[in-house]
Amino acid sequence: MPLFVPGTVVATKGALAALDRAEINPLTLLNRHVRGDWGDLGQEDCDANKNALTWGGRLLSKYLVKDHAFYVITEADYSSTTLMLTQEY
Repeated sequence: MPLFVPGTVVATKGALAALDRAEINPLTLLNRHVRGDWGDLGQEDCDANKNALTWGGRLLSKYLVKDHAFYVITEADYSSTTLMLTQEY
């Protein structure tokens, strides 16, 4: 069950191309993100996400897929969520 509504979802061209090459649907990462599976984050970032869900704040997930790392970032006001390669941040 989703923990929040991600708002408008956008993705960079680089992220979409890398996911296409890896044969991964972008919705797979988005679904993990909205369900609180923060992926490959350290404990400090996971704790920050937990606090953000309670008190407000930006949400961050990081997923390693084959040769690429991706961020999924939801803005603090939940108006938008962006999927990007980590090097595009």
